[in-house]
Order: sequence, then C-alpha cells, then structure tokens
Amino acid sequence: MEKSHTGCAGKLFIVPTPVGNLEDMTLRAIQVLREADLILAEDTRTSSVLLQHYAIHRPLKSHHKYNEHQTVELVKERILGGLNVALISDAGTPGISDPGFLLARACAEEGIEVQTLPGATACIPALVSSGLPCDRFCFEGFMPQKKGRQSLLQELSTEPRTMVFYESPYRLVKTLEQMAGFFGEERKCCVSREISKKFEEHRRGTLQELAQWYREHEPKGEIVLTVAGAPAQKPEKKKRYGRGEEDSEES
Repeated sequence: MEKSHTGCAGKLFIVPTPVGNLEDMTLRAIQVLREADLILAEDTRTSSVLLQHYAIHRPLKSHHKYNEHQTVELVKERILGGLNVALISDAGTPGISDPGFLLARACAEEGIEVQTLPGATACIPALVSSGLPCDRFCFEGFMPQKKGRQSLLQELSTEPRTMVFYESPYRLVKTLEQMAGFFGEERKCCVSREISKKFEEHRRGTLQELAQWYREHEPKGEIVLTVAGAPAQKPEKKKRYGRGEEDSEES
C-alpha cells in the first residue's frame, strides 16, 4: 500500500519542455519552474538555454540515465523535507523515452504528490500529422538496437493499431528495411522530422518507398516513425453444401 504524506512534504512536478520551438512552453510550466525550489535537468547546459530564455533562475542539478539510480533516494528525501522539485528533460515530457520513470515511481510509492503538466511531446504531433488512424495507437519508443529487436518486430507484425516509434537518423533506413521485411513492403508509414522546428517535415508512403527515398536522401534531425497497423484479417467463409451433400472429405 502506498504511503500518504501531507503537511511539510513538497511535491514533484514533471514539466514538459519544447521539442523544437521555445515558444511551445506553457504559461503554467514557466510558473512552476520559476517557483520550484530545485530543478532537475537531463543536461544542465541544454536546459540553461531554455531557463535563461524565460528568465528562470532556480537551483539546477543534473538528473540523467547515468546517475538517476543514485540520485532518486536523495531527491525523494529532499521532497519529503519540504522542497518542491521540478523535473525536466532536454526536450519533451520526462519519462517518455527520457529519465523520469524511476523518480516518479519512487515518489508515488512514498505517497509524495506527483503532478505531470500537459505539454510538448514529439509523438502526438507526428501521429496526428501522419494521416494514419489515431483513434487507437501504441507507442513503442526506441526499439532495441540488437538483442530482442527481431522478436519485437515479429510480435508487432500483427499489431492492428497504428504504431509510433522514435528513431535515430543513422538507423532510419535499416529500420524501414527491417519493417518492410516483417510488416510487408506495402505497409503505409510516415517519417516525421524536426517536429516544431524550422525544417519540420512529414514524408508519407509505403515502407519500401520511404526506405528507397532515405537511401538517396540522407535523413537528419530528430525522427518519429508512424506505421499503419496490420490489416484486419477477413474471416474465412464457411463452405455451403446443397441438399444431400455432406461436409466430409472424399476418401
């Protein structure tokens, strides 16, 4: 059972930051960061640019995938001591393919209030702009680079929902080719690059077409790959027999 803390304990605020245009910050996100006792950032150098842009001057410490296991308990204790802590990543919502899950879980299990602000993320704009069905979808983030990659692709080959992936520009062509092998060359997809930036682009086609395009045009920037789900399987029609015929194989 989760514990419950009231009174002197502070809160953990998970704050999305722009994936491209700095003006994508919400007014509430700016206010929370200005009032936080401590800001945890994935990369303090990257986050300093954003914080300076909005004249936010609060204590700043690093919290990334290489140190989060060591810092989670310390941060939790500081929140229990009354500090309000805001967690940000380099871009987007912490916890979505970025550090944040471990701290959020530790605070929730301790009964600390965790508030996640709505805001910027790359996957939703890419999904909606893809033109593929977005009433039901699954988010896969970054696929394993080696171990488990092919078994995951095999598993997803029959996934009926639209699928959303993050991918590096250096691995995009290989990924498109592998998906074409497992999902079929004619499966529809969309490659979205540089969401909310000056050179934002959404290129749509089949897996085969886009693999060919990016073999000839080197991809650059942050990439979201949206892939159509597997087509619905048509039920087999039962054979009808006339009067006097039997449903049996001829011997």
